[in-house]
Amino acid sequence: MAQYSVVLDGVFVALADPTRRAVLRRLGRGPASVGDLATEAPMTLPSFMKHLRVLESNGLIRTAKSGRVRTCELNRERFVLVEDWLAEQRSIWADRTDRLEQFVTITAHEKEKQ
Repeated sequence: MAQYSVVLDGVFVALADPTRRAVLRRLGRGPASVGDLATEAPMTLPSFMKHLRVLESNGLIRTAKSGRVRTCELNRERFVLVEDWLAEQRSIWADRTDRLEQFVTITAHEKEKQ
């Protein structure tokens, strides 16, 4: 469980940056070269490469080198972690709001009797 938490924390850290989210959005349309991705980012190539390393080290993208071109693609499997966590959170909050609704309904009904 602790390892799952560390991996999930890394994924959320990677998703926290708007540049990295933009890269993920772009890769959602299909693989792209580092050069193509970098032209869309308002920064130097070394700075942009740091963002790609964060995405890759957290398993959100994969890169492959063919000759002189490094191509990036989305690792859709990693997003299952986020989906699972969000589903768990939805369930927790749905239960809490259901209990709150019950409490409010019962309390209002009891006040009406008085």
